[in-house]
Amino acid sequence: MKDDSDWIPDAVDLEWVEANSVPPTAAVLAIEAAAGPLGVPIVDRHSGRVLAVLAGDRRRIVEVGTAYGHSTLWMALGQPADGTIVTIDPDHERTDLARGWWREAGIAEDRITVVTAKALEAFAGQEPALAGPFDMAFIDALKPEYEAYLDALIGGGRLAPGALVVADNVLWSGRVSGSRPAEPDDASTNALRRFSERVLGDERFTATILPVGDGLLIATWHG
Repeated sequence: MKDDSDWIPDAVDLEWVEANSVPPTAAVLAIEAAAGPLGVPIVDRHSGRVLAVLAGDRRRIVEVGTAYGHSTLWMALGQPADGTIVTIDPDHERTDLARGWWREAGIAEDRITVVTAKALEAFAGQEPALAGPFDMAFIDALKPEYEAYLDALIGGGRLAPGALVVADNVLWSGRVSGSRPAEPDDASTNALRRFSERVLGDERFTATILPVGDGLLIATWHG
């Protein structure tokens, strides 16, 4: 085992990984180009590649927060050919654009179902598409609602045994851990800290956080 606690990966290492990876599809690049100028939140490319790997053997995925469908597309590209995704977002204008990019990438229409609603309302309303069970859940929506999304997944019996739960932004640019200062009453920081501490300390999960992008929490559900 290599023991070098003074070294952590930096931008040079990430650039090397990216330079030696299979280039993103044209549709992924198109989403990145469209989202950037408008400030539409999407996962960074390194996180997208991790999502594609995690989705490799997952046939039923639920995603909370679609935006331009960037993470949706990375997961769909990584999934088996018969895999499906249900993604939730109230902004149909964004998801209509996303549908075009998925189509451009060659993703069959019936593989991705969009639930046009606020996530907590969709879960509470017993939307049939969200019945589950799912073998992967990706959370990337309103930060103060992360714990409530998790409750809806667990309490609603929507997670299959062995399901992966993945959540983005859990390091929140260092504000969650305290490596960068945050306002004491910052709702997103406090909510993300509670969420992460809860999952990491819950014996029903095997969990960790990857320092990729803005922090990816990855947990296996044991029930």
